[in-house]
Amino acid sequence: MKRKQTMIMLQTAIYVILTIGAFFSAFPVIWMLSCSFKENSSIFDYPPRLITETFSLDAYAAILTNSTQLRFFINSYLVSILVTVLTLVLASCAAYSFSRYDFPGKNVLNTVIIGVQGLPQITLLIPYFGLIVTLQLYDTYLALILTYMIFTLPYAILILTSYFNTVPKELDEAVKIDGASSFCTLWKIILPISKPGIVAVGIRTFMQAWNEYLFALTLTKSLSMRTVPVGIQMLMGEYSYQWNEMMAMSILGSLPVLILYLAFQKYFIGGLAAGAVKE
Repeated sequence: MKRKQTMIMLQTAIYVILTIGAFFSAFPVIWMLSCSFKENSSIFDYPPRLITETFSLDAYAAILTNSTQLRFFINSYLVSILVTVLTLVLASCAAYSFSRYDFPGKNVLNTVIIGVQGLPQITLLIPYFGLIVTLQLYDTYLALILTYMIFTLPYAILILTSYFNTVPKELDEAVKIDGASSFCTLWKIILPISKPGIVAVGIRTFMQAWNEYLFALTLTKSLSMRTVPVGIQMLMGEYSYQWNEMMAMSILGSLPVLILYLAFQKYFIGGLAAGAVKE
């Protein structure tokens, strides 16, 4: 009886802690959503109110009717989608090679890939800026795409290599007996089986490219090349901040990632779990 009471108290304590944690995680998002429907002058009303009488869609209208702001979204979509596609293609080929073949320098390359993951991105800002300027790619889509892939590829290769290791090599041998090439084996056999891992890496890559701010700010200068994170920062004026528009743009900027996660949640969680287990 005493043990049962102890278990009930322990479960209750766990639920309380999880509830408090969920509240602290969700409240900033809820407050951001609330502020996006307020007038800018009522953001700092005291006492603060989650639901205000001055409900307004002006902030969303200002964003969605502004061609410059819409351009930021187009840039983010274009760069993020291209980075995701290119990362998945290159990482799949590299991961298949690491998983299935032994070649000179394999261990060295593995060490380099893992080492790149441990480097703070800000330490590479100046070298990349100099390289991009030297290559005459400054203020171009290609500059952002190549730079983002430097950070997305290592993680993608590591996760997909671990995932491909869980796929039995007997499948490769059976297909090759029928005369299929390694390329055909990868694209027609391994990748369809590895769909959860591909989806997990794709969503994370898209999120990383979509949310990146530092390099997007440094490697672009014209309004026509800015992305959503930089666009949000630009709403901070010298003498006033458009808080409601910042919140509205943040909500709109969060929707693509949220929709992707909800649509592929099953694959995303399954892919992360399977990729963490080696054969």
